[in-house]
Amino acid sequence: SLCRIGTAALAVQVVGSNWPKPHYTLLVTGLCRFQILQLLKEKPYPVAEVEQLDRLEQFTNQHKSEEELGELSEQFYKYAVQVNCFNPMYQCIYMYVWGFLSVSYLPFSLCSLIFFNAVRLEERFKMTIPLLVRQIEGLKLLQKTRKPKQDDDKRVVAIRPNRRINHIPSITEDEEEEEDHDDVVMLEKKIRTSSMSEQALKVCLKEIKRLKKMPQSMPEYALTRNYLELMVELPWNKSTKDRLEIRAARILLDNDHYAMEKLKKRVLEYLAVRQLKNNLKGPILCFVGPPGVGKTSVGRSIAKTLGREFHRIALGGVCDQSDIRGHRRTYVGSMPGRIINGLKTVGVNNPVFLLDEVDKLGKSLQGDPAAALLEVLDPEQNHSFTDHHLNVAFDLSQVLFIATANTTATIPPALLDRMEIIQVPGYTQEEKIEIAHRHLIPKQLEQHGLTPQQIQIPQVTTLDIITRYTREAGVRSLDRKLGAICRAVAVKVAEGQHKETKPDRAEAGEGEDCKEHVTEDAKTESISDTADLALPPEMPILIDFHALKDILGPPMYETEVSERLSQPGVAIGLAWTPLGGEIMFVEASRMDGEGQLTLTGQLGDVMKESAHLAISWLRSNAKRYQLTNASGSFDLLDNTDIHLHFPAGAVTKDGPSAGVTIVTCLASLFSGRLVCSDVAMTGEITLRGLVLPVGGIKDKVLAAHRAGLKRIIIPRRNEKDLEEIALNVRQDLTFVMASCLDEVLNAAFDGGFAVKPRVERLNSKL
Repeated sequence: SLCRIGTAALAVQVVGSNWPKPHYTLLVTGLCRFQILQLLKEKPYPVAEVEQLDRLEQFTNQHKSEEELGELSEQFYKYAVQVNCFNPMYQCIYMYVWGFLSVSYLPFSLCSLIFFNAVRLEERFKMTIPLLVRQIEGLKLLQKTRKPKQDDDKRVVAIRPNRRINHIPSITEDEEEEEDHDDVVMLEKKIRTSSMSEQALKVCLKEIKRLKKMPQSMPEYALTRNYLELMVELPWNKSTKDRLEIRAARILLDNDHYAMEKLKKRVLEYLAVRQLKNNLKGPILCFVGPPGVGKTSVGRSIAKTLGREFHRIALGGVCDQSDIRGHRRTYVGSMPGRIINGLKTVGVNNPVFLLDEVDKLGKSLQGDPAAALLEVLDPEQNHSFTDHHLNVAFDLSQVLFIATANTTATIPPALLDRMEIIQVPGYTQEEKIEIAHRHLIPKQLEQHGLTPQQIQIPQVTTLDIITRYTREAGVRSLDRKLGAICRAVAVKVAEGQHKETKPDRAEAGEGEDCKEHVTEDAKTESISDTADLALPPEMPILIDFHALKDILGPPMYETEVSERLSQPGVAIGLAWTPLGGEIMFVEASRMDGEGQLTLTGQLGDVMKESAHLAISWLRSNAKRYQLTNASGSFDLLDNTDIHLHFPAGAVTKDGPSAGVTIVTCLASLFSGRLVCSDVAMTGEITLRGLVLPVGGIKDKVLAAHRAGLKRIIIPRRNEKDLEEIALNVRQDLTFVMASCLDEVLNAAFDGGFAVKPRVERLNSKL
């Protein structure tokens, strides 16, 4: 396996390391070439008898001048120059032409590119000259067949005469420079004919002048060229024409989304104003609501209604301001921000931008993206938005920005002040049923290849799915449950089609099973029926309660209100979460002790303060309400410990809304009376017994309605919030307006809560 000719060398330096694995670097100095005469042994290392061929210090003495080779040297020079004209890849020929390399070394350098061995210089000249001649002929032939103009990425393929090396020769430098110059000229023409602003045009022309003087090999050349191409592609004055027909817009919005009247009203108002004023700035809207209520999809529908382009920007987890403003061009790999990149993608300057999950922006050492959005979402500033990558102003005033969030608590106040907040509450049961049968079920049937003639889901079944298998403000879980039902039906349909196609079934004449029956009950069949599994299912397949249990399993949620309120010391409160409204049980118990109050359930500071307020108010009014501890004392904490617990301890709870619930729970505990099982309540309390208003009334009322409660106690000052609730929900519920805790206790207990009348003492004037 050893080569016949090698090079003898002297080891000068050895550098090595044993980590992560042994490796060494050897520095050697070449002495001479040698030829193997006889291999003596191979192990542990090869030993051979060699013959010295030449020595470097003697080589220059043997050939002191180029004239000794005479005609061979001149002939080689002529052909080498010709090859260089076709292919400049041979650096040795370049060096020879410019006088950096002696002709004595030239054939050695050239032959090193070709695999053959020749010792004497004269032999090398004689072997390389024919190869050069054949190479010149091949390059001439390829040059004739090549097209006059080629792109930069096209190359001519030439095969070397020895058939052992394949090489892809490039076009000449003059052609490359000429084509690059043409591209720069075309780019300059595009810049001058574009509709960019005067400031941007001035900057681009300045960069074009720098680009013309800049060598193509410089790293800044590609960066500058990409910047100019981006400036040309941006839609400076290109826009789409809005569709301003209000009637058509109302029909389109009603077809795409059920309910959401407030959102639809705001879009129609924008269209009406746009009809009266053409240069209206784009509004900054923010849809706030629980997940799954359609905030993102309604943004897409708004773009469809207006006839505009739609672009979604996901801001969840973004913690670098460069994602909004872009990177400065001084950095390697810099790029524009998501706003400018989105405009480049849509190609117009008046799209609908959806800033999704704006409440989940992060913050890091790279800056605060929420602060960078202040300029974007300010109608008084975004007409001259400056991206760090562009470094020129761009007009964003025609862009319709729509932000979505689950809560406003995590949005900085300065950013929240720049947006028009539109609350998107959860859906009622009736709205969910309509959404399911108008949108979700047809979508699932289409996705699973089913038809309405194959599956039937009554509204009663949909109501069971909503109440017993999902408990949410939106419809995402409902959509997933409907998808599971469609998959189960698809299995039955596929199995039935497979059995119908069998020959024996066809010969048996079982196609008569597909005939229509007289009664409607005979047309439908439940998946859970214990019919003959060998027969194909009758169509349509009816989804009833038994089928739900087979497909989705046992119900996940059961009505437990009456069971939980079967003993004193339990009350139902209403809480608001980013996922919608929820009912919340409050439990209390007392035992002998030292007058301590224990709070459990992962409560926040505000809720802990509400508990202390409640026990203080009850202690100060114990005689009035005839509340005593186990020993009959009006001091409720005398030798008595109280434990307040909020179930679902893994969930963090905070807020002032549980104040009236805690008071009612403790009053039930000390009076021994049961709280009405169909009553839920919410409201903040004061030390004087007043009930203050709270937020999230609509979500809380919808949560109570989902749980089957009938009466709700709310602060009197929240009465105005009931107008946002659907009429059918208000008709199913009874609302009790309370301004003080006396009214709350009278409404929470059957027959009211007895209060000892105050005896007025008359003082004689004598």
